[in-house]
Amino acid sequence: MVNFDLCFRHSPLFAAIVDETCVCCDINTVWREYLGLPATDDVVSYPFEALFNRQNDTVLARQIMHVIQNGAAINGRPVSLCRQQREQCDAATTGLQGMLSAWRVEQAGGERYYALLVFAETSEYSRAVAKLKQLQKTHELILNAVGEGIYGVDARGNTTFVNEAATQILGWRAEDVIGKSLHDIHHHSYPDGRPYPSSECPIYRAFTDGEIHRGDDEFFWRTDGTPVPVEYTSTPIRENGELKGAVVVYRDITERRKNEQQREAAYLEIKKLKELLERERDYLRDEINITANFGEIIGKSQALMRTLAQIEAVAKTSTSVLILGESGVGKEMIARAIHANSSRADKPLVKVNCASVPKELFESEFFGHVRGSFTGAHRDRVGRLHLADGGTLFLDEVGEIPVDLQGKLLRALQEQEFERVGDDKTIKVDVRIVAATNRDLKAEVEAGRFRMDLYYRLSIFPVEVPPLRERIDDIGPLAMQFLKNICQEFGREPLKLTRQQLDQLNSYDWPGNIRELKNIIERAVILTKNQRLRLDLAMPDHIRRNRPIGQLSARPGEKTKLLTDADFREQEKMNMIAVLKSTNWRISGTDGAAELLGVKPSTLAYRMKIYRINKADYP
Repeated sequence: MVNFDLCFRHSPLFAAIVDETCVCCDINTVWREYLGLPATDDVVSYPFEALFNRQNDTVLARQIMHVIQNGAAINGRPVSLCRQQREQCDAATTGLQGMLSAWRVEQAGGERYYALLVFAETSEYSRAVAKLKQLQKTHELILNAVGEGIYGVDARGNTTFVNEAATQILGWRAEDVIGKSLHDIHHHSYPDGRPYPSSECPIYRAFTDGEIHRGDDEFFWRTDGTPVPVEYTSTPIRENGELKGAVVVYRDITERRKNEQQREAAYLEIKKLKELLERERDYLRDEINITANFGEIIGKSQALMRTLAQIEAVAKTSTSVLILGESGVGKEMIARAIHANSSRADKPLVKVNCASVPKELFESEFFGHVRGSFTGAHRDRVGRLHLADGGTLFLDEVGEIPVDLQGKLLRALQEQEFERVGDDKTIKVDVRIVAATNRDLKAEVEAGRFRMDLYYRLSIFPVEVPPLRERIDDIGPLAMQFLKNICQEFGREPLKLTRQQLDQLNSYDWPGNIRELKNIIERAVILTKNQRLRLDLAMPDHIRRNRPIGQLSARPGEKTKLLTDADFREQEKMNMIAVLKSTNWRISGTDGAAELLGVKPSTLAYRMKIYRINKADYP
């Protein structure tokens, strides 16, 4: 039970008790000291008018009576105290200025009513009010100075305050949100338009479970209806242990999201470039440097001019091209010429030798694979189709593709999209197709070994490459260019072909075409010990006897023989064995079998494995 008398006596403010006749019954210690009265002086029946300046008495007395009679209250009425004891003050003797408040109190038992007067000196009151206002202003300055949006909500979820940053970020004015549910205003929906119930909102949970909640993947809504990505912290507010609401601090992370997206895009671009460099590295490791061998198309024969006219006509288009011709006529050189004269010249030209791709690795070679997609897939591999994106894919020996795999390739070429082995993500590409073959694809279609739809997809524009025997005028220039290049490659002094040697070259049938001419020149340079070039056109009897029809011009009295695929492979095998024996089975290095055959050592080793050629079997 509060001791009223004790509180009354020792209140730091002026306090007095007045009865219904406006007679002062008692004053507290502060008022006694002000009037100079001793603490023991009896103030019963002390004149009410003696407490206040004359100018206050009439109106103030009526107000005090109204308080006692009706239970009304006076809140902060300006008055001035009298300085003189037991005498009515006049205006000239005005004392302290302050604010007077009065409330009705009752005697124990409810027999009588009195008025409790409390006076606060204006200077103290003003200082308290000013201090409060300054503190409020300081807090407002701090709240408005920070860049984060800050708002408060009560236990019902209604907004109690917002700072300036909060209004700037979302566009809502303070008067639009104070006293209202801010969740319903700016947190009502997910970005996809689905409703966001307040029961699911972590901000609201803060003042129900008393925990701090954070969100870094949320959206608030602006006045214009656009979402703003934000991160926020909702901290509960307690008063005497009771949850009263929460303070929410949030930040617009639009710029951060943009930077993150840019970083992610940059990372993906770097990753893409890294993959590109890796697949170009892998590609270049597997490819022969054709530029060194065929720096340009050499020759001015009528047969070659017709082919070049076809190249010029089709190069600028995106039409698929099928290059036809015997083995060794330079079909890859023609493919490179088509690519170099196209709008894709600054993009990659990627070659796939379809004959050298094992059937079980066909999909991986063309489409790529992800790590772990099959036994031995220890890392991701980018397929040749992806490597050729934006450029040209050259399908050499396209007739060698197994028929059961042709459908998958056709779909990729038609749709310009595919999936890596072991991956369900579709990769879209923009690839031009140039294919080459020495087979009669029409016959392969009729025999059921080549799909008709793939044939028509590839052969929109066929280009026939003439054999070297039909380019007699080009044999000399080609031989001299090969001789120059090979001497430079081997670091030798330049060698020259004699007229007799040129006539010898021109009179030869060249079943192996340009490839054979280059190999013969290279072998001649290797065998030459001085400055006199040693040219040897001798061929093994089994090769000279079995020249394929269409590769040799039939001379008077000379019969030709049609080679089957098995005959051709046996011929290639015997030729490799002969060259290996001539080098004492040395595969790589200068004068090695690979060099004489014009292939990479790894390629020769692979073919030896395919043909099961072992030194022990051929002593």
